[in-house]
Amino acid sequence: MFCRAFRVRSNTAIKGSDRRKLRTDVAAAFPNLSAEQLTEFIPNKEELNVIKIYTHKGEAVTVYMNSRNPILFEAEKALYPTVYALWAYPDLLPAFSTWPPVLQKLAGGADLMLPGVIVPPSGFPQVERGMLCAVTLSGNRAPVAVSVATMSTAEMLAAGMKGKGFAVLHTYMDHLWEYGDKSYPPTLAPSVTEPAEKESADDEEEMEEKEPVSSFSTDPLQHVDIGDLSLKEQDSCAILMGKEEHNENKAAETAEDDNTEVQQEAEDSRTPQEQMDALLSQCFFHALKCKVKKSDLPLLTSTFLRSHMFPCCPAGQQLDIKKSSYKKFSKFLQCMQHQKILQVKELSKGVESIVEVDWKHPDIKAFTVPEGFSSASAAQDCKNEDKEQAYHAPEIIPLYGVSTKMVPLFQESGHKKGSILSSSEVRNIIVNYVKTNELVDEANKNFVKVNAILCDCLLDKSEQDEISNLKWDDLLSRCLERLQPLHQVTFFGQEPLVRKGKIEPIDITIAQRSSNKKVTIIKNLELYGLDPQSVANILQQKVQASATIAPVPGTKDRVQVQIQGNQIHHLAKMLLEEYQLPRKYIQGLEKAPKLGRKK
Repeated sequence: MFCRAFRVRSNTAIKGSDRRKLRTDVAAAFPNLSAEQLTEFIPNKEELNVIKIYTHKGEAVTVYMNSRNPILFEAEKALYPTVYALWAYPDLLPAFSTWPPVLQKLAGGADLMLPGVIVPPSGFPQVERGMLCAVTLSGNRAPVAVSVATMSTAEMLAAGMKGKGFAVLHTYMDHLWEYGDKSYPPTLAPSVTEPAEKESADDEEEMEEKEPVSSFSTDPLQHVDIGDLSLKEQDSCAILMGKEEHNENKAAETAEDDNTEVQQEAEDSRTPQEQMDALLSQCFFHALKCKVKKSDLPLLTSTFLRSHMFPCCPAGQQLDIKKSSYKKFSKFLQCMQHQKILQVKELSKGVESIVEVDWKHPDIKAFTVPEGFSSASAAQDCKNEDKEQAYHAPEIIPLYGVSTKMVPLFQESGHKKGSILSSSEVRNIIVNYVKTNELVDEANKNFVKVNAILCDCLLDKSEQDEISNLKWDDLLSRCLERLQPLHQVTFFGQEPLVRKGKIEPIDITIAQRSSNKKVTIIKNLELYGLDPQSVANILQQKVQASATIAPVPGTKDRVQVQIQGNQIHHLAKMLLEEYQLPRKYIQGLEKAPKLGRKK
């Protein structure tokens, strides 16, 4: 339901009577909540808002939010909890478990198929068709999806665990989750059940007499920890779980050969999307194991993709994240972070970096470099990767957000506060507004008559009694000045990012140090997808001067490059000619030393 972006229609606060009605509705929908939990869930005094939205399919949905996160959503007069609510009350709904790789499929809009459901030794919870259920991942009780059962428990078992089991409504990492604080699922230990070896043995015998359903509870794939799976198994485990034809009757000594054959069969039948997922994971682990060093951290995620992962792609294949199930590199990294392989942080505004890698993680240790990548060639790649990997300057587009003061001017065109527009869209909206309201001055068509809305939106108080007409250029420039400045940055191979404010230019300054020595300081390289450490290394080789990385004074996480001497000429050549960055995004080039005449 929320796998794609939705449109917000309204946002209002919930007051006393509405709050009491909501608490009554929640109590009726979730009767297992105690009175204390109900009061905690729908508090008396804390801020609660109700948001009306339209999904990408045009469905009208009501979302209830506390101060930070969506906690409930209502569709077709039925209430559903969000994953944020289920993390606080993990036992609110009956839960069914699946494997971690399946989560990406669910977040992309897929329903949960029964072959992907793990059958616990204690058996499934008893549910009826149409009942609300939670979906968890193996080894963690924290729900990651909200779904509706399409079969009862008895029907699932009678169907031999085939077909669609759950219609997924909302997941961790979908757009409704992104509307909150984007926190990660907590780690909750699975419910402890008392071992009953005799009872389970009796149950198995009974099941064997009836139907061969017991193969699901004895399948070794369903009892192995996901951390113990090899990379290849992990990439295709969602497919393996759907395979019905396992070689169960083989002797114990040939079990490994059988597993290899089944795995190979699964690989051969993978869809193009699943093959791209496998290639993405292969390049990811290859880069971490062979190319990234601890000294490289923090490492820009864009640099990691461009300079480390792309060189690990086998010859004849092309790594295209848009063709994977993740669609975005940031979502893939979120999944890897969820598996505690690495940690990603936003060190500067809108720019993410890898700050920590667990090189002792079983998946990294188990990864073997594919044939064709010798250690010698890998070492040579590491030396030449900065030269071989061409830097692609990001595409930067100025955007504008509709501010509160400008809403009256834009609401006729269907835009509200926070709507994001390009400069050409703003121009078209203003031109249409002027023509629709017949504001073009008949005596001089270069002027526009100022009506009440234009007066309130575009004129200062001191001007409102003096100005009755505006030139077209003045009208448009005033409009752009009063909108909220934004900008969109698109890095090579990644989805566009929209950031607040105007993009800061690369700032080059000359500072004086002891003994009258000069140093060149470069800031804001990260905003343009440039790795400060790589830039420092390249400059050091070009000018044969010492280059270092240092924190930007007054900040905690931002860094700057510092190199001895006035090196602005070399910087200008590198940034303008080699990296093809527009001059308007570089500040300080005028401070280059003047070249003396040769005698």
